[in-house]
Amino acid sequence: MAYSNSSKRLKNADLHVDPEAWPGWEVPIDRVPWRGERVQCTGGEAEVSKVCWRTSDGGHVLELKLVDRDAPPFYAAASNVLVRSSRS
Repeated sequence: MAYSNSSKRLKNADLHVDPEAWPGWEVPIDRVPWRGERVQCTGGEAEVSKVCWRTSDGGHVLELKLVDRDAPPFYAAASNVLVRSSRS
């Protein structure tokens, strides 16, 4: 089955959460989100179910479960989520 270049396909920008849209949240640059931590992702607020494998660029893949919706768990790169800022 061939896939066409459709406007319904995900764009790279759709995979990243805009930190400016979530004051008090930041990209986890110096750490990996831990199991049970709440994060912001493209689908909304999610909880980290599992820290999975490392990616080729040295980051980690996370298994996430949306907090406010009944949806199956999904995977996201840690660099594509936001964590609560550690700054006061």
